[in-house]
Amino acid sequence: MASLLYRLGRFSYRRRRLTLAAWVTVLALFGIGALTLAGPTDDTFSIPGAESTQALEVMAEKFGGSGNATATVVFTADTDLTGTATKAAVERVIATLEASPQVAAVADPFEAQTVAADLRTAYATVTYDVAAADVTDEARDALMAAGDGARDAGVGVEYSGAVTAAAEQNHTSEAVGIAFAALVLLLTFGSLVAAGLPLLTALVGVGAGMFAIQIATGFLDLSGSTSALATMLGLAVGIDYALFVVSRYRHELQRDGDGEEAAGRANRTAGSAVVFAGLTVVIALAALAVTGIPFLTAMGVAAAGTVAIAVLVTLTLVPAILGFAGDRILPRTLKRRTVPFGERWARIVLRHRWLVLVGSLALLTVIALPATDLRLSLPDDGTAAVDSTQRKAYDQLAEGFGPGFNGPLIVVVSAGAGAAQDSAAQAQRVIAKLDDVALVTPPTVNAAGDTAMLTVIPASAPTSEATEDLVQDIRDHAATVSGASIAVTGATAVNIDVSQTLTDALVPYLMIVVGLAFVLLMLVFRSLLVPLKATAGFLLSVAAALGAMVFVFQQGHLAGLLGVDSTGPLISIMPIFLIGILFGLAMDYEVFLVTRTREEFVHGAEPDAAIVTGMSHGARVVTAAALIMISVFAGFIMADDPIIKMLGFGLAFGVAVDAFLVRMTIVPAVLSMLGRSAWWLPRRLNRLLPNVDVEGSAEDPETVPKADEISSSARY
Repeated sequence: MASLLYRLGRFSYRRRRLTLAAWVTVLALFGIGALTLAGPTDDTFSIPGAESTQALEVMAEKFGGSGNATATVVFTADTDLTGTATKAAVERVIATLEASPQVAAVADPFEAQTVAADLRTAYATVTYDVAAADVTDEARDALMAAGDGARDAGVGVEYSGAVTAAAEQNHTSEAVGIAFAALVLLLTFGSLVAAGLPLLTALVGVGAGMFAIQIATGFLDLSGSTSALATMLGLAVGIDYALFVVSRYRHELQRDGDGEEAAGRANRTAGSAVVFAGLTVVIALAALAVTGIPFLTAMGVAAAGTVAIAVLVTLTLVPAILGFAGDRILPRTLKRRTVPFGERWARIVLRHRWLVLVGSLALLTVIALPATDLRLSLPDDGTAAVDSTQRKAYDQLAEGFGPGFNGPLIVVVSAGAGAAQDSAAQAQRVIAKLDDVALVTPPTVNAAGDTAMLTVIPASAPTSEATEDLVQDIRDHAATVSGASIAVTGATAVNIDVSQTLTDALVPYLMIVVGLAFVLLMLVFRSLLVPLKATAGFLLSVAAALGAMVFVFQQGHLAGLLGVDSTGPLISIMPIFLIGILFGLAMDYEVFLVTRTREEFVHGAEPDAAIVTGMSHGARVVTAAALIMISVFAGFIMADDPIIKMLGFGLAFGVAVDAFLVRMTIVPAVLSMLGRSAWWLPRRLNRLLPNVDVEGSAEDPETVPKADEISSSARY
């Protein structure tokens, strides 16, 4: 692989105009495809085969469910809504809605009796003649403008439902991350050209990735969060990967002054590490398919595709741009030679290795402790921004009708022909006696008399533990209704099923990722203890990141400082995404730091001396790369989307812990304790494993010991 990347780097540098033209063409074609083939996003969550999903299918079959879009319009007033003036204002809104584009029907709250007991809150249900994805911007704008006149009459009007969830692109997050990344790059390279190059190529990769995702929406069901997730990852890895290659190119260029040769060597060494790091992220994201949840699989594949594009850009466009930059990539003045920070830090760690190790582990344990209280759920209007109309409508309905009103449960009763009425009545009596039930509506029976529906309003909020327990209680009592089968569905039940499925998939997924990490690192470092130490460090980083997320987003500490409007269970996809993404980033830093240490050791350096040399060469670049990652991810904490806000915080914190506390502190301390035994690999296993030349040292065979010599030199 290293020789191929060497030739690719030289070719891209030499034929830089052709390479640049190829990427411009790719962007243009992807852009045209995005404009012509893009489809709507889909934020619905379901699991094929789950009880809640099967019940929805029964409802659609037996009751003729059309799947058309709906919206809820919530009216509030300080006085009686049934008064002459306020009622007239509400009626005008209803009339306006009935005449709006694509609206099929509007349920008048006074006729449908959807007025709260205090007469200060009411709601109307708007049904459209198309699915939510097909509602036009004109129809959505008409909905949001319908209540303007009522507000002048003192009636509050807010909206909720899928129709109101128009995608709003907020690019502040990306801008903040890019600005900080530019500052870090400028301080690292001391050259505007060198600092700007990683940003330019990363933006090209992100642009291509975004266009590809837009094209994919025409063929796949992708959620609205997919683009933001891919942007976050694409920017972070794109800048970091280019940083590694540019850093190595500058080193090679200063050594012999041949730009084309320097580009080839940079691709052969740093480029090989980029391929390895990118491959680990891609595999980890693609492995989300093991969850069996379509929307999660699609998000993982889309994000993996963006990372793959970032790798291709790094290996081809970066050498080409380096060719255009020439000597301007070098700093104008050389810095006075000083002892590198990495060397000074490594000597401190090795001198106090036991204290450093125990102190770091104690700190990580404290940070990770809140994760023992981890609860998972899916986002709803209750997690929307406090000043959004969806959140206001959610809060007003909860205040007027009770917290459980926002999460009704639908109980589907299936029985023999003509028997559904009696079975449903029996189910109604059973459910009404359960804890946390505020109301059970009379059954609605289909024309054939073999299926009935009951609506159960919990006394607690949709994401509360009490509501989760109620769903389980109903399912546990299903057998007490003779001659019928009972299934619980509705948005709340679907969310509970999705969260449970994700929780169940977490351990198998973690085993796949950890197993993969161990095998790949064993191939790279030809050692047993180094991969074991690396994967253990990765698990520590994940535990700490989850603990911090629970501390802030679930328990509410520092929530105001980070702009978190409401607290509650973590979003269900967080742990799995955190594991998948942190895995790739952690292995990236591990390879970059430890490979040079191994290189020094097999060339005869003592274990501690090899660690110091490896840290002195890699710590500066890894520090810059980590700061860039942290800044890009942290920028997304400003996002309104709760998924992106939470993931941005978790990844920023996880990268900080993994880079600085695990890779640059715990790793050298443990390597020093292990000494020569860290690099031992059984001779037979050494011969069986293929040789993965990540650093491209095979291109200079006279300077590298044979594999058997490496293995035997590490024995003790």
